[in-house]
Amino acid sequence: MGSGRGLLDLIVRQIPGYSGPCRIRLCNEFDREEDLTRLSKEDIHRILGMPRRDYPWTMDALRLQAEKDDRAARQQGIGWASYVESAYPPLLRELYDPPVALFYRGALPDPEKPLAAVVGTRRPSGYAAGQAYDIARDLGRGGVPVVSGLALGIDAMAHRGNLAGGGKTIAVLGSGPDMVFPATNRGVARAILENGGALISEYPPGTEPAKWRFPARNRIIAALARGVLIVEAPALSGALITAQFALEQGKDLWIASAGIASPRGEGCRALAEDGGRVIEGAGEILIEWGIEISGENVDSILSGGPALASSLARSLNIRL
Repeated sequence: MGSGRGLLDLIVRQIPGYSGPCRIRLCNEFDREEDLTRLSKEDIHRILGMPRRDYPWTMDALRLQAEKDDRAARQQGIGWASYVESAYPPLLRELYDPPVALFYRGALPDPEKPLAAVVGTRRPSGYAAGQAYDIARDLGRGGVPVVSGLALGIDAMAHRGNLAGGGKTIAVLGSGPDMVFPATNRGVARAILENGGALISEYPPGTEPAKWRFPARNRIIAALARGVLIVEAPALSGALITAQFALEQGKDLWIASAGIASPRGEGCRALAEDGGRVIEGAGEILIEWGIEISGENVDSILSGGPALASSLARSLNIRL
């Protein structure tokens, strides 16, 4: 929390009836909590140039909840960063509706290092689960952290693989950072924190998971990453929401070969038909990003099959 701002940002994030951009305007408008809390509803409506909205709230109630959120965070060792603070991940500021405050356990990602998002279905085929693990592991070996949603299936395999490769993987939650869901992934969450990664959320501690929060968190997964890999996705998979956010945000978008081959990979095949690039292994991503591959794991990282051979050929101007 920035010095002097007090609970200003935790108050702003709760004001009902306004979009994310409106709340960000308020964060940029004021530097001190007192400058906000002395205002009436009408003052805030006037500052935003919006008609009055009759939502039942009072500034005192918002401040009381902000105190509770801040106290709960401190008691559990959870940090929070405001949109206006330097600790806030800069890529999130490029969102149309970025979180006003980001709650986190562990260490926020290094803004100087690119992240790769690896996402997919909660019910993957064995082939897709294995490819998710292998690609995430090799990204970790190449120094690239993976960001995903800590869901069952592809997400969990991606986190596990990145941990195995030494990556500081990042999990974005659809609940408070203290509410790991599903419970079967608590061990993965513990390993993420023990290995220098983070659990992050736009929701304060104590927030229960809710179905509508998971699509919302996907915009954060896409925003934190330089590129997004869809490993396996049925036609109505939530991973396709992440893919859409990636396209809207101008990110790299890849589809894993396992998703193309899968009987339940309709979403992946649709993305490929629309121009998404199909990859076999992490080496293709590392090469595309200009990341040097070295060390004892070079052979395994560069064993991505025909697609990787084509990528290497392009990078070296070799005609196959």
